[in-house]
Amino acid sequence: MEKQFIDAIHSLNKVRITFHSKEDGVPLSRVCAPMDFGPSRRAHSKEDRFHSWDYESDQKNHVLSLLPNQIISIEVLGENFHPSEFVTWQPNWFVTRDWGAYS
Repeated sequence: MEKQFIDAIHSLNKVRITFHSKEDGVPLSRVCAPMDFGPSRRAHSKEDRFHSWDYESDQKNHVLSLLPNQIISIEVLGENFHPSEFVTWQPNWFVTRDWGAYS
């Protein structure tokens, strides 16, 4: 799943991530833009995570960071995203990419 996710970062393809939701206690599926794969800069645990921009959150669009053991499946979609939709900070990605000004 990690390779599929990273390939989607490079190809700018949205993904559908199905995962075990800790908050809801049930599997959820969300359409996301894959942003990065690596440790969390916010969580106490420094384990690698799948970091995505969640377009379908029930509250507001936001970053969704999931541990590998939470992921049920990742499906690469035929729909593209553009980093300008969500990157509003100076990026410091773990996965090297060619996103122009958003790299």
